[in-house]
Amino acid sequence: MAQIFHPAANPFARFSIFGAVFLAIGALWLTGAITRSAWFTRSNVARDQPVPFTHELHSGKLGLDCRYCHTSVEESPFAGLPPTQTCMNCHTQIWADAPMLEPVRQSWQTGRPIAWTRVYDLADFCAFDHSIHLRKGIGCSTCHGSVDRMPLMWQTVSLFMEWCLDCHRQPERFIRPREAVFRMDDEPPLDQPRIGRELVERYHVRPSTDCTTCHR
Repeated sequence: MAQIFHPAANPFARFSIFGAVFLAIGALWLTGAITRSAWFTRSNVARDQPVPFTHELHSGKLGLDCRYCHTSVEESPFAGLPPTQTCMNCHTQIWADAPMLEPVRQSWQTGRPIAWTRVYDLADFCAFDHSIHLRKGIGCSTCHGSVDRMPLMWQTVSLFMEWCLDCHRQPERFIRPREAVFRMDDEPPLDQPRIGRELVERYHVRPSTDCTTCHR
């Protein structure tokens, strides 16, 4: 049978095979890079809100406790959003006529809640309970970052499962005394591993890595 391809085609065939392998590897790497980018996770991207609420002012400069607005965070799976009345406790007197607060005044007058944009939006198949994490010594800033420095709120972490598992597998790296849970200026001490192990025992922290713990 006559030869169909010229011998000179052999290098081209080898190049095509190796090229396809490198192309597949490159495609996988690019997919991973995009998946972990801020464009996909929306981490470190400030969200537009109907009212430009600034944690930097309220939590940072004024020193408001997280629980003043997020009243259910210690007893409920959800931190909760403040009702308009919470805003108006101050803003009937302070910046009462500010144009940027018009949506707040309209909400107060009509009884319709403000449609805030969710920043930390977990998938529907994920379950997260704020209250149990606080009771076990996981601080607000561990997940939400230094909100007292945020003019507008943004997500500081990826929310990937591996991020959750890092803490569940080594809670001693992140746990802090319960009295410091709501402090934004609480930096991990140099001997965090030792203190963390002590707190893990004291608070009976036994985080599960079983799928059903978070996926229900």
